Amino acid sequence: MYVFLFYTFEDKVKANLPSQTNQENYAEVEAQTVTGPITVEVYLHRNYLDGNQSEEVVYETIWSMEDFWSHYADWQLVDQEVNKVIFEQDIDDISPASKINGFFGLTEEGILTIFNGRPHEDEVIQSFFQIDTNKLESGLVEELTKGIRVQSKQEYTEVLERYKPYTTNKE
Repeated sequence: MYVFLFYTFEDKVKANLPSQTNQENYAEVEAQTVTGPITVEVYLHRNYLDGNQSEEVVYETIWSMEDFWSHYADWQLVDQEVNKVIFEQDIDDISPASKINGFFGLTEEGILTIFNGRPHEDEVIQSFFQIDTNKLESGLVEELTKGIRVQSKQEYTEVLERYKPYTTNKE
């Protein structure tokens, strides 16, 4: 069985060639014939609703390119090199990190933000919009000061919707 892997040499070869004339000769797409399985490094980038991103690296032994591409049919190809492929996927959910330790709160500037941990103690994951705290009831301000725990996409969406009317920049 033969597996064909298509890639360009342009970037790697150009960097090592001394003259512009030689570089132009290698700008064409080349094909490599492979007589057995190949192993590639696959980077899987996930982008979550809450702004968190994750990256997973797996090593895949490819026996059939058709099977390989069908396995990653739900992913968007970002980059491909000889032994490396990068895919990206937008996940319609909050990240596992936010499900474990995500809290909504306000920054010192009054911006509604989701934190990895309690507000003002841990890192900012994503900032959303500035809140006019003068329009908020004292209980809502206190709730944001302590931090509002979110463990699901539904809770995440509900908090954003609850505080959107109090934004200082109405769109």
